[in-house]
Amino acid sequence: MTRGLGYFGLGLLAALWFLPLSRWFGADFPHHMLRHMGLVAVVAPLLVLGFPKAVVPLALSPLLGAVAEFVVVWGWHLPALHGWARDSWLGLVLEQGSFGLAGLLVWAGCLRGDPLAGAGGLLLTTMHMTLLGALIILAPRDLYAEVHARAADLGAQQLGGLLMLGIGTPIYLVAGLALVGRALSDRREVA
Repeated sequence: MTRGLGYFGLGLLAALWFLPLSRWFGADFPHHMLRHMGLVAVVAPLLVLGFPKAVVPLALSPLLGAVAEFVVVWGWHLPALHGWARDSWLGLVLEQGSFGLAGLLVWAGCLRGDPLAGAGGLLLTTMHMTLLGALIILAPRDLYAEVHARAADLGAQQLGGLLMLGIGTPIYLVAGLALVGRALSDRREVA
């Protein structure tokens, strides 16, 4: 059963890379955000749950994983780095690779260690992802148009921010709360 989750995660990863998502959204930014959130919030936990032995080396401190994901996610959403990833194959590979590694660090650390520490890591990740998504949605102008030398598309940016909030926030929050419940249940059994 657990291996099935891992294979489903690999299939979803292939779909995120090979389906014509930009054609469906009509703009690059929502496509980017769907790929990004699918990778860190859906594919990464499926791989951790499906292939637990393979991710043991990545099961570091949940706080370290949350900080690594914070740096990666916020860094790649700076206009210059985002522009490099959009306009360069090398930039895109480095961006998506670092998203994938950061996602695996968060989920391996949070799901494979102490449940209460894992809950803290996931809830911290929820907070910074929610803040970034809200900033992207509420920005008064297209933050990336100038870097990409294209016409501003505030609506596409706002849709991307909504995808970030709609995918990441509930997944990290629910998983964090589930770990809190598991920690409380474990403590009741010990007492």
